[in-house]
Amino acid sequence: MAKVVYKSYNQNDSLLFPHCIGDFIPENDPVRVLDAIVEHLDISAIEATYKGGGASSFAPRMLLKVILYAYLQNVYSGRKMEALLKRDVNFMWLSGMQRTDFNTINLFRKSRLADVMDDIFTQVVQMLVDAKFVSLEVQYIDGTKIEANANKYTFVWKKATKTNQDKLDLKVKSILREAERVLNMELKDETDNVMTADEMQKRTDEILAQMDEKGISDKKLRREVTKVKEESVPKMKEYEEKLEIVGERGSYSKTDNDATFMRMKEDAMNNGQTKPGYNVQIATENQFITNYGLYHQANDQGTMIPFLKSFSERYGTQSTTVCADSGYGSEMNYEYMISEQITPFVKYNMFHAEMKRKRRNNPFLIDNMFYNKGLDFYVCPMGQHLEFVKQIKEKSDLGYESTKSVYRAKDCSHCPLRGMCYKGKANRRVIEVNHRNNELRAMARELLTSDEGLMHRSRRPIEPEAVFGQIKYDNHFKRFSYRGKRLVNAEFATIAVAHNIRKMISKLHSLRSEAVVG
Repeated sequence: MAKVVYKSYNQNDSLLFPHCIGDFIPENDPVRVLDAIVEHLDISAIEATYKGGGASSFAPRMLLKVILYAYLQNVYSGRKMEALLKRDVNFMWLSGMQRTDFNTINLFRKSRLADVMDDIFTQVVQMLVDAKFVSLEVQYIDGTKIEANANKYTFVWKKATKTNQDKLDLKVKSILREAERVLNMELKDETDNVMTADEMQKRTDEILAQMDEKGISDKKLRREVTKVKEESVPKMKEYEEKLEIVGERGSYSKTDNDATFMRMKEDAMNNGQTKPGYNVQIATENQFITNYGLYHQANDQGTMIPFLKSFSERYGTQSTTVCADSGYGSEMNYEYMISEQITPFVKYNMFHAEMKRKRRNNPFLIDNMFYNKGLDFYVCPMGQHLEFVKQIKEKSDLGYESTKSVYRAKDCSHCPLRGMCYKGKANRRVIEVNHRNNELRAMARELLTSDEGLMHRSRRPIEPEAVFGQIKYDNHFKRFSYRGKRLVNAEFATIAVAHNIRKMISKLHSLRSEAVVG
């Protein structure tokens, strides 16, 4: 029987590692691509945050490599990054065997990286442009809600706060007015405006001073006025602070004042419960993220114009084509895109409904009535004219003013089709028509049903929607780790950079494979 021979095994051999730890890493490993990308980045903005003097600091480029590579591995915790620097060969190579702790990593992210991550994202996209992976000529835009790092029960609602403020104002004014009447003081010219906390403080001080001066011994009245000073004034100040924080929003979270309560797709209880979060908007091309933005509005419609402006500011140019779903289709957005010479392959809310036979064959709908543009009147299915009456202006919640034309029939009381035509109690039908919006929708419908429009519509689900799917489900990023828009913005920028690098690595691998096969 042959003798069994085992390979030499010695855990304490000083030569177990090669002379260079990089020998363990293949030439085509993703970590080498990331290393090359970061080496070409301009990080002078990060270096400018170091004052010099004192103990030596870890190289900012090394820390940036470690953080980005951790995000590539779906690792977002500073503690886990610290552990990987001690046991993962790729992290050891990136750091040059330097072992920083999680406090240093997190402090670097918060104090040095937060304000420059947006610029790093832009630099990476410019690399993609140079490599012909993207052209910046087209934007596929979509948004998603991502939960904030905030307690879901720490909500402050603007409407409730304003209601409570008004109630307190009425109650306090009543007490102070009665006190001034008893003291024969000059009555204040009160307006409908709510008293500020400072005004309330000043007025109570004046009343209490007069009570002391005149020796008023009405204990109940003094107690009520004193209560206003000690309880109502601080409460009014609290309401003012809350309303200042909430601004134009409808709500905010006490644990992250920049987060707004929104309905999320990830609803475990399936009861439509709102959670604090951010509306994250992205533009993609070839599944690379070319722009991003975080907004307080839960509705996508109000984010499009500032988002497009941010793209122009970022690159000094604007895309010629934009494709988005019906959440963005509005008169305001169409007008802006036309003014910027953007071709809008953007649906509006009734686009798919208009394609259905049932709607197209309904003669009572305004869109299906005959319209005489020259004489400006509509004709109903019974042949009665709906004549022009007036124009009205309407302002949206976003401040956009649109114009509607009002048309009215002469008499519908004896019409046999009245019940099918409209449900109102009036004896004649009245309709409101936004002609400019109809023109813009007709333009969008023509674009969307063209060959180019069908191509863009087929690509949109595999562009931003697929990217969000990869970020939230493949990369397990469904909740922000930091609080405050500044840090949250930087966190998503890091996610976007990691996504683009991951996608670039995949593209380069495909190109190499094709070259080998070829």
